[in-house]
Amino acid sequence: MKLVLIGAPAAGKGTQAARLVEHYSIAHISTGDMLREEVAKETELGKEAKAIMNAGGLVSDEIIIAMVKERIKKDDCKNGFILDGFPRTVVQAEKLDEMVTLDKVVYINAPDEVMLERLTARQTCPKCGATYNKLFLPPKTAGICDKCGAELTQRKDDTVEAGKARIATFHEQSEPLVEFYTKKGILFEVDGTAAIDDITKAIIEGLGEN
Repeated sequence: MKLVLIGAPAAGKGTQAARLVEHYSIAHISTGDMLREEVAKETELGKEAKAIMNAGGLVSDEIIIAMVKERIKKDDCKNGFILDGFPRTVVQAEKLDEMVTLDKVVYINAPDEVMLERLTARQTCPKCGATYNKLFLPPKTAGICDKCGAELTQRKDDTVEAGKARIATFHEQSEPLVEFYTKKGILFEVDGTAAIDDITKAIIEGLGEN
């Protein structure tokens, strides 16, 4: 099973990807996580990406495509994978077509105001990478990671200003992907405002798998 998840920032792609990875026993490829790893390592790519992401921008196609091309060659992708955060543009989608044949593309759709509210309530664990949301997926103890006990932080690109910029960028660059994959006959849409469990169920049913 080779899947792509499409959705604006805070639509719920990461949450659903984690569940689908467990359900199908396939790899989760998050370009955001890959980039943040580069930032943490303070590589040249990481330094370049950090400045762009903090301003709510997107890293260049060339860098992302090269990263994904190498990632899908790894052993854990042999049974399939879920791409979360890639492709973001039609150009990237066309490049991905040259690398692999996708089974399905899932579009998690939600109104802008819902996604902005979620973005500004999101918290991340700097130690293990777990994500939470003060509105609908809070930690058991406020400000503390359930998994490792570290103090949660808010990403610099989860402010209102950066959130609005990221959502606007999604509409401009990524919404054309919906039409691109609809024409290919492999896209289906789920309601991103539904309960987390209901979204997972809708995706699995849409994939035609139990």
